[in-house]
Amino acid sequence: MSFSPRNQALLILLAALPLTGCLFRSRKVQAPLSAGPVKNATQEELIRYVNGQAAAIQTVQATVDIDTSVGGVKKGKIIDYQQIRGYVLLRKPSMLRMIGLAPIVRTTAFDMVSDGKNFKLSIPPKSRFIIGRNDGETHSSTPLENLRPRHIYDALLIREIGPDEIAVLEDQTEMVTVSKKRKMEQLEYILDVVRRNGDGWSLARKIVFNRADLMPHRQILFDEDGTIATDAVYQDYREQNGVSFPWQIEISRPKEEYDITLTVVKLELNRPLADDKFVLEQPPGSVLVNLDKPGLNSTTPQP
Repeated sequence: MSFSPRNQALLILLAALPLTGCLFRSRKVQAPLSAGPVKNATQEELIRYVNGQAAAIQTVQATVDIDTSVGGVKKGKIIDYQQIRGYVLLRKPSMLRMIGLAPIVRTTAFDMVSDGKNFKLSIPPKSRFIIGRNDGETHSSTPLENLRPRHIYDALLIREIGPDEIAVLEDQTEMVTVSKKRKMEQLEYILDVVRRNGDGWSLARKIVFNRADLMPHRQILFDEDGTIATDAVYQDYREQNGVSFPWQIEISRPKEEYDITLTVVKLELNRPLADDKFVLEQPPGSVLVNLDKPGLNSTTPQP
């Protein structure tokens, strides 16, 4: 069986995430918030909160633990990969860098950077250097072959509701499972954010607030066809210099069937990040793979 260069790229990345004989996943699970005393807010207040927090965050530097799983109904199984340590650098409006370290030895397993338009991916264990458009879509049956830096960027921050968008408030009661024998009502506010799409309007995202604390605990992003593209869950909010930021972010891509959970170990907000923090050069001796020009891919290591 052969794979296209685009599909080979993230097969290599997947191989760079080390496995153990016993696959496992470790993550903190936050209990559902009580449906007891609830807080009230107006549509305008929720929009003001979202926009205020979005404006207050310009850069993010985080040390994180990365948990990854792939699979679901399409694959018929779910595989959990060993947790690895990593680093995330983000600078508005569109810069992102994410580095993953191999367990124990802590050498670089992968290094990925994006300027919002294009991305580069270095995988030292496989001596591969992959480049391509950040918005390039694939439809591979192998979930992580569809990973793109913009998926991470869009989920990390809840961006402001802009002048070209309209937000509509709805009130919802959700039944959540507390244990095998117990369920509980959870009261929520939902901001449905719609944007202009040609001559009409389409649903862009849903921002879900739990009424126990009025914090955004979930964001669902939709593609142009109205299908869920990304489902992000935010937990363990902590305040730093007047800004609330979640220390656990679960990013699910249901169509591609992969799930990445980032658990923050150390966080710094709004420290200056110079341009050189987002520079990633091709390592000597690595093979270049250009996803946008597969016919020009190197078949021999670069000098």
